Amino acid sequence: MGPGNVSCRDSLLRSDRLMLVFLLYSNLKGLWDKSGCDHCITQGFLSLTNDTQYFMTTLNQTLTCFEKYQLGNHTELCKNCKGTYLGLSELYGRMEKNLTLCIDIEDAMNATRKLWSKNFNCSMPREETVPVIAVSSFMLFLPIIFYLSSFLHSEQKKRKLIHRE
Repeated sequence: MGPGNVSCRDSLLRSDRLMLVFLLYSNLKGLWDKSGCDHCITQGFLSLTNDTQYFMTTLNQTLTCFEKYQLGNHTELCKNCKGTYLGLSELYGRMEKNLTLCIDIEDAMNATRKLWSKNFNCSMPREETVPVIAVSSFMLFLPIIFYLSSFLHSEQKKRKLIHRE
């Protein structure tokens, strides 16, 4: 502690009138925090966490598979690399659920998903499309059924017209 119970770090960071060093430090710290870098690097900043290393290994296996089959037919790539891609995607989902993601992993997964879907035109069939279509169709016809049943079950009153004499 320095004079006035101010730490040496704070004294240096706030030493100039515009506090440029402090602003730079604050912005870099904010960027570090928003990027979630603490989730990918060990406590002493010496190495990557085990989760990050495992993700990078799985990512490398997936990209190696992409490179192996990219020159041939893309349907061949989709079929042969599906297992490694799904494994990577499931791992990413678990890491996202456990809050162990950092921006580097998110960027790597985004790039891999773009390769898989846009460049190689691979897609995964979705199982939930049939129930969605069924519920949507039911909701679409519900008003028609309501008004039709209302019309058929209501008593029709005959109008009496009054004529002028």
